[in-house]
Amino acid sequence: MAVRQIRLGSDQPDYILCIDGKAAGILEAKKAGTTLSGVETQSQRYAINIPKEIPQTGEIIPFVYESTGVETYFRDNRDPDPLPRRVFSFHRPETLKQYLSQPNTLRFRLRQLPPLPKGELRDCQFEAIHNLETSLSAGRPRALIQMATGSGKTYMAISAIYRLIKFGGARRVLFLVDRNNLGRQTLREFQQFVPPDSNKKFTDIYNVQHLGSNKFDPVSRVCITTIQRAYSMLRGEELAPELEEESVFELPEGTIEPKDIEYNSKVPIEAFDVIITDECHRSIYNLWRQVLEYFDAYLIGLTATPHKQTLGFFNQNLVMEYNHERAVADGVNVGFDIYKIQTEITKKGSTVNSGYFLDKRDKLTRKEWWEQLDADFEYEARELDRSVVAPDQIRTVIRTFKEKLFTELFSGRTEVPKTLIFAKDDSHAEDIVRITREEFGKGMDFCKKITYKVSGEKPEDILASFRNSYNPRI
Repeated sequence: MAVRQIRLGSDQPDYILCIDGKAAGILEAKKAGTTLSGVETQSQRYAINIPKEIPQTGEIIPFVYESTGVETYFRDNRDPDPLPRRVFSFHRPETLKQYLSQPNTLRFRLRQLPPLPKGELRDCQFEAIHNLETSLSAGRPRALIQMATGSGKTYMAISAIYRLIKFGGARRVLFLVDRNNLGRQTLREFQQFVPPDSNKKFTDIYNVQHLGSNKFDPVSRVCITTIQRAYSMLRGEELAPELEEESVFELPEGTIEPKDIEYNSKVPIEAFDVIITDECHRSIYNLWRQVLEYFDAYLIGLTATPHKQTLGFFNQNLVMEYNHERAVADGVNVGFDIYKIQTEITKKGSTVNSGYFLDKRDKLTRKEWWEQLDADFEYEARELDRSVVAPDQIRTVIRTFKEKLFTELFSGRTEVPKTLIFAKDDSHAEDIVRITREEFGKGMDFCKKITYKVSGEKPEDILASFRNSYNPRI
């Protein structure tokens, strides 16, 4: 119950929030545009000076809000060094009641985590978890972890999640992935993870849910999903499963609008205590930051290649910096040589003169037709393999790769080494596959496409074959 404007001697707080008939919170309401840090002293005075004749939950009212309706700040006076934090909306009364039933708060518990055992953790994983827990105990709401690809980011993250749940008392953790295939991989890693203080696997101790619909199980301690599905949950809209297979981070800028959301009582702001967002290095925050900032949760980013926008979003709190050079020096990763194959149009783009017939292709259907140019057609290098396809450029690169493979690249070898070619999108990958097969004169098993549009064979099964079987080579 919110009781408005009770006279407390000379004071009159805007609202007293009562749970089970006892005063548990203060809400000081101001008009839009009011800067709220100047209101904190006033609301805290109300929290301290509630008359004893009014039943209350403790000597000091624990929950304090300052709000203009546009901005809302919240603090829990039971926290060590309680600090107001911006929240998207108000917590549910039943949540505040649950907070009251706990002997201490999440922020208090994060200061009391037991020492981290080394166990089977790599040095870099141990350092990352230790630094993250130091940041959390200091009350930093966001943290960024940079670890080189192949150094064990996911294993490190699961180790940290286990400690946050068991010792920190985190009620639920949201693990955001780039696309659904990575969600399935992450679930398998949870299923295989055995904590150092138990002989049971993580999923035998805590429920882990990989969301395939817009409902999360209330008993789940970890939810794995894409940011697309998290957005659809907040919007109350169903999401077609195939939309989770494509990486939203790879969509060209300007193709989708920033995501506006409103409060959804079915997914309250306190649904998760911690959010871990994997592959957070892309500049996604202009589009999706409201999804991340909707929840009253600690935000932890994982990346191998942080972008300056990423650093800004995580308040420049880079708690771990473990780049490829360090990983190679530690023997975690192997080094590499760079062999550049550069074409003229890769560097500068090109021009097709007027009068020539130009092949055109519909981006969605891939239907082709010819069209005679009545003016010069110029394109820049950045348009290559997106709005402009130059098959001869792809062929030049593949043919050069083949010709140099057993001389300059891998002298003495007779088999094509396992090779990954990264494409800009599914259509680009399609062109690469067909040209590669032609240039090497090999069949379908030799070179395969692994994208979200593969049918008849799961992408993860093709990946498994790539790792463990003779084919595919490319």
